[in-house]
Amino acid sequence: MKPIRRPAAAVGAAAARRPAPELTAPPLDYTYDGTFEGLLTVLFTVYDWRAAPNSIQPEATAQTGLFAQPAHRETDETLATRVWEGLLRTMDPEARARLYHVFLSEDADRELLIFRYVDLALRAAQDISENYANADVRRVQRLAQMMFREKHRMEAFVRFEKTSDELFHATIEPDMDVLPLIAAHFTKRYADQRWLIYDRRRHYGLYYDLTRTDIVQFENPAGAKSTDISAAVLDEREPLFKHLWQAYFDHVNIPERRNLKLHRRHMPLRYWKYLSEKQPREQPFVPIQNKQAIAGKEVSAGLKQLPPPE
Repeated sequence: MKPIRRPAAAVGAAAARRPAPELTAPPLDYTYDGTFEGLLTVLFTVYDWRAAPNSIQPEATAQTGLFAQPAHRETDETLATRVWEGLLRTMDPEARARLYHVFLSEDADRELLIFRYVDLALRAAQDISENYANADVRRVQRLAQMMFREKHRMEAFVRFEKTSDELFHATIEPDMDVLPLIAAHFTKRYADQRWLIYDRRRHYGLYYDLTRTDIVQFENPAGAKSTDISAAVLDEREPLFKHLWQAYFDHVNIPERRNLKLHRRHMPLRYWKYLSEKQPREQPFVPIQNKQAIAGKEVSAGLKQLPPPE
């Protein structure tokens, strides 16, 4: 990783910024609506009220103690934008993006971790993004790396099924909330077809209609599984496509070079449920019989007929 060197003007602006206010009021237990904009609103409130957080939790899943001091904050888009843009006065865009990735990681301590990182940046005299002596900086970097790997794997391992109405559908269940990060990749790569990627764990998806990509949510009947597509709505050629892909995978595989340990490291078992090539074969694999062994005598005879070297 290369050290970040800011222009002289940026360093001067950072040095001249107003220091963060001291948090002298009694600590509070903040709740918000669970969105990143809501969390940014809470960060503004912390410094506006001068009250440090005992906890920051989504309202829907908040757990408060007997002596908690609850303080709910409604999301304010204007304040959230103000905070998001203001972070660039204390950190570079890459470090700021890591905070969003930490939020998407769904780490149990993500809200307080983001607050501690921001507070450290506001009170430091210089850039903190490479201050790995600090545990919070190391944790932010680690979660951002985990999110990058999950994003990369989802971009590689998603497999689509074609429906009868020309929609390509895929269901995923990643460990982290990567849909916002993979939207640009699939929009660019599959710009000529309609597709839907649905996150079964978080009950929302991405839908591309040939013009734009939107976030969509579905309401399912009680007891219905949001993961499965009925065979009745699949394109009639979909089983053939699956069989052809499996046959291609089997024929390019080289059994003599099999290294299952390395294979699982690059393609962990938890992703196999998305991959057509990892599903049970409906037809057994039969190697292509297009090679004939040459008898030893024929080889010797052929060598004897070769002209001597000049």
